[in-house]
Amino acid sequence: MTYTTSPPRRFSAIAAILVVAALTIAVVALALIVPHNGSVGTATTAPSTTSLGPVSAPLSGTTAGTPGTPGATSAPAAPHFGYQPLWPFTSVTQARAWQQEANPGGHQPWHLDAGLVTQMFTQQYLGYPNVDKILRTDVRGDQSWVSVGFDNGEGSTTTAAVVHLVRIGAGADRPWEVVGTEDTTLSLTTPGYGSAMTSPLTAGGTVTGVDESLRVQVRGGPSPQQPVGEVSGIPAGGTNAPWSVTIPLHPICPGTFTVAVSTGGHVARVEHFAVTGVHC
Repeated sequence: MTYTTSPPRRFSAIAAILVVAALTIAVVALALIVPHNGSVGTATTAPSTTSLGPVSAPLSGTTAGTPGTPGATSAPAAPHFGYQPLWPFTSVTQARAWQQEANPGGHQPWHLDAGLVTQMFTQQYLGYPNVDKILRTDVRGDQSWVSVGFDNGEGSTTTAAVVHLVRIGAGADRPWEVVGTEDTTLSLTTPGYGSAMTSPLTAGGTVTGVDESLRVQVRGGPSPQQPVGEVSGIPAGGTNAPWSVTIPLHPICPGTFTVAVSTGGHVARVEHFAVTGVHC
């Protein structure tokens, strides 16, 4: 006779408990994976933001142009411009308007020539007519450094400044914009590049030379033909000697302004100059 033996009841109960536990874990895991709307979600990462680093160095987080009105429907926002625009435009929006006008008939084509822009900025805007020579133009992509100077009366020329320009606007044929100078013999370190202008304005820097007589002027705003502040006859001299002056202002805000310092009188009215940009 053959006998069959059934497993004890306690083993059957344990097996049932294990099955229920496994099912419970599976349900919980499925609930964690599948969103409540029944579709599998996709993780999103917020876009990273970058800012341009530190004259004429780029300004951090600066956008040149006219800000839009919240909720309004308008043209696309002006492209980012990381420098303080000085001349001939005061914003990206203004530069783009020139691009739209220029394309059909070539209106004011000198905007596309870094040397001509620098020469007009120096002679017409700053009022340094004797600085009439373009000595060197160094174009590197969307940036340019133009050396301007004058005949020194000894059969050669002297560099008065190296003007820094950057293309401004959008798309092809972006015009050149003066954004500052690369300073050596004469520097302008105060006020800070791209800072807010206050009145009176304190300007300062260093100069190398003998018996220098500095002139500081502030130009810009709605009427750039006349300085909104000017002090001349500032004595200075030495090697990298500091200079400083306080300038009373009568600006009409808002606007962008050019602070310019010049020295001369030995062989020419203006022998060296430097500029920086502020706003109010």
